[in-house]
Amino acid sequence: MKENITFFAPMLYLKEVAPAIEFYKNAFDAIVLRQWNNDDGSVHVAEISIDDAMFHMHEEVKRVNELSPGTLNGTSVVIGLFVNDPHAVMAKALAAGGTEIEPVQDYDYDYRQGRLADPFGHHWLIEKKIG
Repeated sequence: MKENITFFAPMLYLKEVAPAIEFYKNAFDAIVLRQWNNDDGSVHVAEISIDDAMFHMHEEVKRVNELSPGTLNGTSVVIGLFVNDPHAVMAKALAAGGTEIEPVQDYDYDYRQGRLADPFGHHWLIEKKIG
């Protein structure tokens, strides 16, 4: 990751972090940059990178309403993941356990996009600018 640049790094809240790490590795070839474990060995926080796009995963923190989509019964954010081949990335993510919401298709606003839900309820827009 380049130093001294501005970037956006979302924090995804989960009931359990470890299964999400495995899904993102299998679906998006993510790598774990760092992780912090609880005393019982479960993962508390993980810093993940998908092709230099960094984000964090964190156990739910109910006392301050930082909750997973499963607890909320929905999500208020869609994560846009820009890739070279949306069809290939979407197929790999679905094979890893994601659920297709919308197939990859070209839109008149010059984007090729498909939408999926990961097994933890987070929605991903797999996309590429084509115009």
